[in-house]
Amino acid sequence: MTEELTECDLTCSSSSDDPEETFNGVKTGEMDCEQPIFSVLSGGVKQQQAGDTSSCGGGEATSPASASTTDTESGIFSGECELCVAHESELDWFCGTEQKLICSHCAIVGPCHGHTVTPLATRVTAVRNQLVDVCEKIQLQALRIERFIDQTLTAKEQMLQAAASRAREQVLAQVSAAREALEEEEQRLLEEVQREEERVEQCLLTQRAHWSQALASLSQTRSHLVHTLTHTQDAQLATSVQEIAERVEEAEGVGEPCDTDQLNLNPGCSDSKLLRGLWVTAVLLGPNAYGSSFLKFDERTVSPLLSLSDDSCTLTFLHKKARQSPQYDPARFDCLPNALGSLSMSSGTHSWVVDVGQSAAFKVGVCYTSLERKGSGNEARLGNNSQSWVLSHYDGDYTFCHAGKKVPLQVVRKPKRIGLLLDWLSQTLMFYELDSSAVLYSLKHPFSAPLLPACAVADRSITILH
Repeated sequence: MTEELTECDLTCSSSSDDPEETFNGVKTGEMDCEQPIFSVLSGGVKQQQAGDTSSCGGGEATSPASASTTDTESGIFSGECELCVAHESELDWFCGTEQKLICSHCAIVGPCHGHTVTPLATRVTAVRNQLVDVCEKIQLQALRIERFIDQTLTAKEQMLQAAASRAREQVLAQVSAAREALEEEEQRLLEEVQREEERVEQCLLTQRAHWSQALASLSQTRSHLVHTLTHTQDAQLATSVQEIAERVEEAEGVGEPCDTDQLNLNPGCSDSKLLRGLWVTAVLLGPNAYGSSFLKFDERTVSPLLSLSDDSCTLTFLHKKARQSPQYDPARFDCLPNALGSLSMSSGTHSWVVDVGQSAAFKVGVCYTSLERKGSGNEARLGNNSQSWVLSHYDGDYTFCHAGKKVPLQVVRKPKRIGLLLDWLSQTLMFYELDSSAVLYSLKHPFSAPLLPACAVADRSITILH
């Protein structure tokens, strides 16, 4: 603990032959002492010095009328005065060199002549100020730990239950698509989720126990320091710095709480390559492989660069001469050849197939309903913003595009029909080639808003198949 103590020069001046007279001159001079702010927490007292008037730290405020400049009333406790054995004078000074109480004669002509000495009142004031700071820091640390226990750990427990529940639902939903072949895999995955949940729960219990114990230790240390601050006599307090330092070091060793990934359920515990492959196959080759017959293009969103078929399933890119200016609609793309589907998706499993065999330039994917519709900037360009996820084909290259980033795709043969699968529960989006059931690209993303099918055509036409 750093000690900020006032050093006083108590050597005899050559202008006076009387050592006692010289010391009295020093004692009666003004001292520039730091004014302590006593903030005794948990039901203590708080006093402030004003000017040269000092506060009494004995637990009750001293009235200004009774304030004086004596050591007894300058912010220190007035216990029974101790006398110097050698000089029979009051021990009202502190030798910083030898760390002990001394009298004025010891400082001037005694064994402590030339040492760094400090008035006892100043020494006690400095120690008290340090104790106040330490107690306040410990209380703030205790409050942070309480907040961590009450808020973070409690919220983690709730998130754990929700995450575990979602993981179970995901496992059960996928297994149900091919139950006969996956009963054993289902059991394995459920046990894995259970183990992961128990692991995180154990981590939470361990964290709660550890920080509860740390909080109790801090509270005990703080209570001891507050008791020392408010009940220890001046002489004993001035010489108890080592004990106080040990207490403070013990409190500092508690550390600060922090959130870690160990307190979260590992989402991979419910993932299975076997399960995912069979589940996708069951969806793609099952009776609903082409998705809902209600899915069509929303006429309100179709760009004037495109034409929409009578059944609202085919988009055709228009040459300049054939383009018309449709009525203004805030939902319509006005500068890019885009169009959105009519089905909003925010739950369940959805799949649809788009015939792209005739087009050499297209995009198929999904976007948030809030995607920008006006202008030709990246905000409205599919795949060039954080609002859309698309598979793009242009100039012979196939890429997956999102937020302006492109991932090249290795395609063995040119797909004629591209299927899209969106599973909201597992937050999975998949692009596949229908004829071979080959997965072209798959991703998991925490979608935060309803999604719409999204397409762009810059060459010939594409069609939603039913």
